[in-house]
Amino acid sequence: MDPLLKKIVEAAGISGYEKEIAAIMFAELKKSCDEVKIDDFGNVIARKGKGKKKIMLAAHMDEIGFMVKHITKEGYLSFIKVGGIDDRILPGQRVVIKGKNGDSLGIIGAKPPHLQSEEDRKRPVKYEDMFIDIGAKDKKDASKRVEVGDIAIFEPNAGILNGRLYYGKAIDNRVGCFALLKIMEKLDVDCEVYAVATGQEEVGLKGARTSAFNIDPDYAIALDTNIAGDTPQVTERESSLKLGEGVGITLIEASGRGVIVNEKMKNLLIDTAKKNKIKYQIAVIEGGMTDGAIIYMNRAGVQTGVLSIPTRYIHSPTSVFSIDDLESAVKLTIKAIEHLAV
Repeated sequence: MDPLLKKIVEAAGISGYEKEIAAIMFAELKKSCDEVKIDDFGNVIARKGKGKKKIMLAAHMDEIGFMVKHITKEGYLSFIKVGGIDDRILPGQRVVIKGKNGDSLGIIGAKPPHLQSEEDRKRPVKYEDMFIDIGAKDKKDASKRVEVGDIAIFEPNAGILNGRLYYGKAIDNRVGCFALLKIMEKLDVDCEVYAVATGQEEVGLKGARTSAFNIDPDYAIALDTNIAGDTPQVTERESSLKLGEGVGITLIEASGRGVIVNEKMKNLLIDTAKKNKIKYQIAVIEGGMTDGAIIYMNRAGVQTGVLSIPTRYIHSPTSVFSIDDLESAVKLTIKAIEHLAV
């Protein structure tokens, strides 16, 4: 696995607390861009090139996670979720609490099924009834390492599952961030290209709103992940995207509540992929949105496309994707920008 990709995937940065991943994106974008800044909202905004047109690329850098809400007298941590997380996956998961005095490893606990009533066992355990165990003796001991308001992430992990299939924490959307870096490294066009690592996408596409208003681009492309359908119990009707079959070209999100890609941008992306023999898949999405949903409504409207990397087990401690699909996303984005810059 590319060391930079591993570093990005394992970095901490839940919504609103993206400082660690933002610092990495800032340092890497400085290597290839003419100007890089972190705005007041926390977005990392880089600019490269000169020309009449402005093209914005967006990849959100925040991840789902947790925040400490309360410390019990016994030293256990109550928490809230930040972003969309299925409660059913949480019991037994390892997390890392990012305290001011350093990291603390924790395990999410719940009442054992052996001690639950028959009625309790029929219902999924809610996160409000769970806790994080950091091995503390009591509240005083826990408070030496953790405070209310500290953030927590799933335990970092990243690597190669098999061949071209990779796994890791926060694949949504650190693969998009990695693609953003690779695109800016290779790009050489006569226009202004803005690469934005946006914040707080997982809680309302907020960073895309503020950065798009500031940049006011002529065109935009959002880079994100999408739900792969090549696993048991997911039908092709629900998702036909498959790992290794190419970058996803999104036509519509959330049945129209998200971005609806216009005909011009749709045809541009598909024709460019065909012309350059870049593997692609068409994504028609009934649920979920990307930064593109906010960017394309900026000011008087922005022609916006969405390119996605099919991913298994999104919003879980470990997701899986194909490095080939990531590379297809990089190639198609560059070729599309070259066309838009003319």
